[in-house]
Amino acid sequence: MKKIIALISFIAIAFGAQAQYKKAVVQASGLTCAMCSRATLKSLETLPFVDKIDTDLNATSFILVFKPNATVDLDAISKKVEDAGFFVAKVVVTADFNKVKVSNDAHVPFAGQTLHFVNVKDQVLQGEKDITLIDKSFVSAKEYKKYSSQVKMACYKTGTMADCCKSGATSKRVIHVTI
Repeated sequence: MKKIIALISFIAIAFGAQAQYKKAVVQASGLTCAMCSRATLKSLETLPFVDKIDTDLNATSFILVFKPNATVDLDAISKKVEDAGFFVAKVVVTADFNKVKVSNDAHVPFAGQTLHFVNVKDQVLQGEKDITLIDKSFVSAKEYKKYSSQVKMACYKTGTMADCCKSGATSKRVIHVTI
């Protein structure tokens, strides 16, 4: 019995190491000057899973490169931008998928979180793919309203599993994404 538990643990660890986020492009709104950008950059630099950050001042974007095999807290990214006094307008995350089957309105366990795919065709994701986060804390109010009309599950408004189907869920937090 101990051998079976050890084998299951090893497989879970091996799978977790393969499923990971690589980088994110975070577009902030409300930045009006270089000091605003600097304050946001300094706030983002405190994230323990970020290896380096590049900036694109013309697009008011920050390119966060994550540490290899680090546990990435996507909500913490949004919180750091808000802590600096600004808002997140858009977040696109590059994730490394290993034959992950996705379909519309389906939950997929990934990197210790549950991703809820919205407005996607059935497909198998392989290699690095960009996914756009569409939860309220990752998009503008206008974009959130647009996606609210497309998502029928209650978890889109609350972000928790308690308000959604439990099919494929591996965590309490559900992060809504599209491709």
